[in-house]
Amino acid sequence: MTAMTFPALSLRGQVEPFHVMEVLKAAGRRAATHGDVIPLCVGQPSTPAPAAVRAAAAAALETEVLGYTDAVGTPQLRAAIADHYGQRYDLSIDPDQVVVTTGSSGGFTALFLAAFDPGDVVAMARPGYPAYRNTLAALGVRVLELDCGPQQRYAPTVAMLDQLAAAGDTPKGLILASPANPTGTLVEEERLAQIATWCQEHGTLLISDEIYHGITYERSAACAWQFSRSAALVGSFSKYFSMTGWRLGWLVLPEVYVRPVELLLGNLNLCAPAISQAAALAAFTPQARAECESHVQRYARNREVLLRRLPELGVTAVAPPDGAFYVYADISHVTGDSTRWCAEVLDATGVAITPGVDFAPVGAASPSPLDGSRFVRLSFAGETSAIDEALTRLAGHIARH
Repeated sequence: MTAMTFPALSLRGQVEPFHVMEVLKAAGRRAATHGDVIPLCVGQPSTPAPAAVRAAAAAALETEVLGYTDAVGTPQLRAAIADHYGQRYDLSIDPDQVVVTTGSSGGFTALFLAAFDPGDVVAMARPGYPAYRNTLAALGVRVLELDCGPQQRYAPTVAMLDQLAAAGDTPKGLILASPANPTGTLVEEERLAQIATWCQEHGTLLISDEIYHGITYERSAACAWQFSRSAALVGSFSKYFSMTGWRLGWLVLPEVYVRPVELLLGNLNLCAPAISQAAALAAFTPQARAECESHVQRYARNREVLLRRLPELGVTAVAPPDGAFYVYADISHVTGDSTRWCAEVLDATGVAITPGVDFAPVGAASPSPLDGSRFVRLSFAGETSAIDEALTRLAGHIARH
């Protein structure tokens, strides 16, 4: 008999780290010893949930049992999310097609499980959000990364998809984020319409990541259901509504996926946090929306500061972010190893930055101009004064080296 290693470990658990979480951990250690950390690494607002949401949570704690809810969320919250689509996009949404999830992350996992089998191919942009890739890999789904540079505004094109189909590689799914992480770029309406139509015609599930909707600067983001109801929409209370730690997101699904996702969520999570669901109803009130809009105005000021001062770091070529709160910057003039450089910067300055390898891993083949070893992501979700100070520290560090 062949000896077995014990304890045995599954291949599913051997995924790449989510590097931003590693940076955040290192930043926490630095903060404990030096107290000087400015976090430009993590993609979360620096503000609490809106006052109306916090008040609703306090009231729910006093008046409600807060036990398990339906696996797909409370009827009240599902109806409120459906109404949100009517107000923002003039879309009529059946609340029965809305599924409340434990953050958008829980929604992605349940949808991936419901839609894809091991060995299926799902396409995504490179650079792109690492948890798509890592979660799909853990589930045995093959990820096809499409190199999308500044000339494509960091998003796939129909021409790319046509090439896949012509080669017999039509993907089972396509993940499209707009605004995108890490670049903040929007997919313009015409391209989104073309991609949504292509996916419907080719039997490809379009998963439209819309969690940064509401955080845009010069034009609004379009919703994929404005062009095709065969797509699956992913939303979140984390970004625009400033509720990251409340762990609450949602899906809007074609009817065929609703029941399978419900069964999966009932087994995986039982339900999203009841206190968060009760509180989130207040996120759609005029008072909460006004507070959220004030945050967007601050992000816009931070964006201006960052774009104006990036040349001090030698960064002159970026895709100005249309939305979200990120800049994806080419730093190849100072390093060819973004992971090591970010660690050095944190150690020398207290500024925490995310290396680009999170979003565009360095391949085993010949180096690509899009390899994340050449890039970093800067988050400008914090206070304007902190962004300014971080850039001063970074400019000084680069000048000394």
